[in-house]
Amino acid sequence: MDQPSLTMAEQIGRAACIFEQQRTGLVPQSVAVVQSDGALVITLHGALSEAEKAVAKAPGGAAQLQAYHRELFASASQALRDEIKRITGVEVREAAAEIEPGTGAVVAVFTTGTVVQVYLLARSIPAEVWDASPAIAPAH
Repeated sequence: MDQPSLTMAEQIGRAACIFEQQRTGLVPQSVAVVQSDGALVITLHGALSEAEKAVAKAPGGAAQLQAYHRELFASASQALRDEIKRITGVEVREAAAEIEPGTGAVVAVFTTGTVVQVYLLARSIPAEVWDASPAIAPAH
């Protein structure tokens, strides 16, 4: 349920934490949500278990862990995409949970326990709407 005092970013952050808990069983330590020019970035800190951190340090473990989280995200991300659309009024065109770090692109699972999720929206959300609470944000 929406809380009128929360911005879109705060609502999406809460939704992302709930999504992460439902798909992995872990609650992230913190979350950051940023939107610019139709790109929505959700960063979840402390989203890996101690066992996953240990696996990531083993030879080949990081790649195995990334593959696991990529598959998990692909099979379960529709619910969060739907929630982002409900909150923002904008459809999510694409979503990615990780990309190979060697390419310089976004990484979803870091060995430090940080997860970054990137969503490409169908259009940009104006700053005055993004920062407004739902009670004063215009409908889309």
